[in-house]
Amino acid sequence: MKQIEKIISEKNVTAANFGKMANLNEYVLEMGPNVKIPGKVFGGQAVGATGGEFSFQSFAPGTETGFLHTHKNHEELYFFLSGNGEFQVDGKVFAVGEGSVVRVAPDGKRSVRNNGTEPLVMLCVQYRGNTFTAEDAADGVILNEKVEW
Repeated sequence: MKQIEKIISEKNVTAANFGKMANLNEYVLEMGPNVKIPGKVFGGQAVGATGGEFSFQSFAPGTETGFLHTHKNHEELYFFLSGNGEFQVDGKVFAVGEGSVVRVAPDGKRSVRNNGTEPLVMLCVQYRGNTFTAEDAADGVILNEKVEW
């Protein structure tokens, strides 16, 4: 099974390499003794994320999530990086493909499938819903320091 490569881990930074998106199928997420999801890997722990979680997933042509799911508190953003497929939320089905972004509220019943001819690759970012405020949008601080490479 493919492993995440640690790049750096210091006080204010952690970085990891998950490899080429074309090779995501080498990962297998084990959710229990009888539940194994090929092509999926979670990354939050690998980079020390403290405010959310993320995963990469590759669906081979003709495959799907295989179940509907919701969340108790977490909203999700799905970024489609390549391929074509369909997304379902609360019984509504719509096309997704490279460049599509889908936001799903915690209560949304969701699932994904690849009805295309190439792998459908996505990045999913999960975070606590209803917490971001207008003040948060201005959280960045530009420093008056020269960048040295």
